[in-house]
Amino acid sequence: MPDDADTVASGARKVVLAGFAQGHRDVAAGLSSPDPMVRARALGAASRLGTHSVALRVKGIMDDSPVVRQRACQLEARHPRHSVRVLGALISRLSDADDLVVVAAADALGEVQARGAVAALSAVAVTHDDARCREAAVAALGSIGDDDGLDAILSALDDKPAIRRRAVVALAAFNGPLVESALARGLEDKDWQVRQAAEALLDASRDDSGS
Repeated sequence: MPDDADTVASGARKVVLAGFAQGHRDVAAGLSSPDPMVRARALGAASRLGTHSVALRVKGIMDDSPVVRQRACQLEARHPRHSVRVLGALISRLSDADDLVVVAAADALGEVQARGAVAALSAVAVTHDDARCREAAVAALGSIGDDDGLDAILSALDDKPAIRRRAVVALAAFNGPLVESALARGLEDKDWQVRQAAEALLDASRDDSGS
């Protein structure tokens, strides 16, 4: 026969997985569950309940399970709240062994416009083996708009079509001859969506300058 603690844990697991966690007791049990899916759902419940402390956020981002790490990063993108510790944890996930965690971390860092992450994001954008990670890093660099990330965005214009499109859009955050030259080059791209994005940005630039 299960004891009371087992009964509570089992009940909390069912509640959390169903998405109906309403109180701290369910969430606390879920966060300590050995099941990664339960911990991931419990993180979301903690966020909704307003009990998503910095310590809990960092713990989720650094969890042993990629499922939990990805969910924790996604929550930071959806409900960004500044914290040096959280930003440090997110930056560390840019070197995660799981590509989907890297993508989620890059998305979150872009949402909070973390200038301190520009160097790490640039490295991902230029060197990561997975195209999804490179694309997410380029998008984040565009959201941040720091000049130190421009070289990585320009380099992405030689990548796969989806990443080239993302790079052109990211250039909207920048100005100068290098950007104008890159957009002009985009007009000759093999991919029609890259050409379209470059043309739209150049037209907007002309409108802004009154020409």
